[in-house]
Amino acid sequence: MTDGDATAPGIPDLVAASELPGVPDEFQRLWTPHRMAYIQAGADAMRAACPFCAAPEKSDEDGLIVHRGETAYALLNLFPYNSGHLLVCPYRHIATYDQATDEEVAEIGAITQHAMTVLRGVSKCDGFNIGMNQGRVAGAGVDEHLHQHIVPRWETDANFFPIIARTKALPQLLGEVRQAIADAW
Repeated sequence: MTDGDATAPGIPDLVAASELPGVPDEFQRLWTPHRMAYIQAGADAMRAACPFCAAPEKSDEDGLIVHRGETAYALLNLFPYNSGHLLVCPYRHIATYDQATDEEVAEIGAITQHAMTVLRGVSKCDGFNIGMNQGRVAGAGVDEHLHQHIVPRWETDANFFPIIARTKALPQLLGEVRQAIADAW
């Protein structure tokens, strides 16, 4: 069954899901095509080429960068926990916080403070998770390049997806979020 009456010229008719091939089931699908780059590259490739050294070499849009400072910069997490999940990284390839210079520590702190203000304005978040996982054993996905997470949180953002399905629903595309944060910076 198609809805031919509602179709404009040149736009194909809509087809009811029941007429498509496949076996219906109880699962909902969350399409996350941006994660395919990570899946196809594999964990070894992600470790071989440091994404935090590569990002500043790209355009802000391609690197998901929202702010460039003198010794550190802020970018969106390619695999966010929530929309607006930012990372603050020094440009230097160092693994842990104690290897950072006083200038890097100060700028990472200043960028973090400003990012919180920007995220509150852009996303109307109610709070933040801020932290650093240093070393693979501590949960760092990229353990050889220091980075701090800034995760905006909302009173209503906890639901059953992460607990039951180990899935996060993200309501905005990365490019849209990056543009909104960069514009507000």
